[in-house]
Amino acid sequence: MTNYHQTQYAFSIRAVNYQEKCVLAAQNLSVPIKQWTALIGKSGQGKTTLLKTLLRLVPGLESCPSDISLSYMPQRDLLLPWKTVIENVMLGSALRGETPNLAKAETLLNSVGLGPETHRYPHQLSIGMRQRVALARTLMEDADLILMDEPFSAVDSQTRQQLHTLAKAHLKDKTALIVSHDLNEVEKLADHILELKGTPAICLPFNEPGVRYA
Repeated sequence: MTNYHQTQYAFSIRAVNYQEKCVLAAQNLSVPIKQWTALIGKSGQGKTTLLKTLLRLVPGLESCPSDISLSYMPQRDLLLPWKTVIENVMLGSALRGETPNLAKAETLLNSVGLGPETHRYPHQLSIGMRQRVALARTLMEDADLILMDEPFSAVDSQTRQQLHTLAKAHLKDKTALIVSHDLNEVEKLADHILELKGTPAICLPFNEPGVRYA
């Protein structure tokens, strides 16, 4: 639960190893609350590993705010092919053994333009529609901190712009940490930019305008 006077979520990470190599240096990471922070860096620098460390999917998280809830929107939509659109949106509740909030799921799907598609299956949807389902699933969690790992990179430019608009509208006043290789996307979405650099990598404020990462 966020303290009224708290302005940042502070994380402490110990050194993270992968395949006997130190990928991330021991470091402290602060994410401003109710703002978007972008994380950039070269391919293979450890951006996804950092997100997975915060999610405790990779060992290395030393300390974090108590009772903080996180949700994760990966690059691939990871929709379950045997479940319908609305079942995929309510998946988190089902996995936790909770009673899903059907009305909320329907409202979110309507808000991302997928109201008529609730009972279709992932293979019946376009890539852009699948990413909208993934966005609705992320919003369904109503987490304190939303981690997004290049969630719009798999779609065409026009669809990406639409998803940007939807994400900003629905995640207004939310706290997000988004990984991106596209500084144009970062400049549009983010309030703050961090760069992961070095070997092992560490997060630093971004101060190199004009740099583009492949």
